[in-house]
Amino acid sequence: MTRTVVESKTKTAILGFDEPFCVIGERINPTGRKKLAAELEAGDFSTVEKDALAQVAAGADILDINAGVVYNSNPNPNETEPPLMTEILKLVQGLVDVPLCIDSSVPEALEAGLAAAEGRPLLNSVTGEEDRLELVLPLVKKYNVPVVAISNDDTGISEDPDVRFAVAKKIVERAADFGIPAHDIVVDPLVMPIGAMGTAGQQVFTLVRRLREELGVNTTCGASNISFGLPNRHGINNAFLPMAMGAGMTSAIMNPVALPVTQTKIAAKKAEVQAAGIILPEDIDDETFVTLFGLGSMKALAGSEMTAIRAANFLTNNDPHGAKWIRANQPPGNATAGGRGGGRRRRRAS
Repeated sequence: MTRTVVESKTKTAILGFDEPFCVIGERINPTGRKKLAAELEAGDFSTVEKDALAQVAAGADILDINAGVVYNSNPNPNETEPPLMTEILKLVQGLVDVPLCIDSSVPEALEAGLAAAEGRPLLNSVTGEEDRLELVLPLVKKYNVPVVAISNDDTGISEDPDVRFAVAKKIVERAADFGIPAHDIVVDPLVMPIGAMGTAGQQVFTLVRRLREELGVNTTCGASNISFGLPNRHGINNAFLPMAMGAGMTSAIMNPVALPVTQTKIAAKKAEVQAAGIILPEDIDDETFVTLFGLGSMKALAGSEMTAIRAANFLTNNDPHGAKWIRANQPPGNATAGGRGGGRRRRRAS
């Protein structure tokens, strides 16, 4: 059975067909996050610290680390990204004990991360492009780490799933030429937005089955891509992830955290409530208010996608007796243990 082992100094995460689904937290990435990018350029790592702690608390098994900031002062990522990657990695390793995923399109940043990482990180990523294969696969071999293989090549991203499978097969074969085993290749078959391509979900499920059965590799994806551009994205993601797991997908790069309710949203809801003639207690605090009106929480908690994944793990017997499901869903302060059939009864003293 294929098992991809990713390690920190003290913890191990395993991707495998008979293992619980592996969640790779995506939040430490400045792409599309102007505030985080500006903070990193200014040497402020406070958001990185918060995101690292919140994702692990929400259940992330691995944290993806991306340092792809385009500096205003120096737009050359070959110079700016490697030292920033090293600094973020060292910071995160000092805060949490889960394994890390080093994520960059800059080979120098990948190697800098590999040199700084403790344990056995996951490398993200290699594609089927010839120059990328020649740059990244030697690093994978040198540091003996697993790598994410993205199913696009010099021709770009194909909408034909057979072409994407062929690219994945090519990467696996080229990796073997370097002495890299298939169990250290984690293929990303590329999830297309369902709003733009009605067969996107079916394509992924079919591809994942082929990758498992024909190449024997583990798989991952950018989970939120499936719902891009659509309303109620969480609803789509919550359905997609268990279906992908059922097809054989073994991990996803995703946000495990339900982001806290903002003050702007709270103010808008209070105005709506007051306009409806509802009188609120003067001493009601924000956390009580958002809970009472179903807005979520002021705290960073596990998102609904994590609930869907935990339920799917339980249903596929990758959470024996439902221990993790019960622990994640029992009320705070409730220490009752149990599983299928309820908790154990204490014997009466004789």
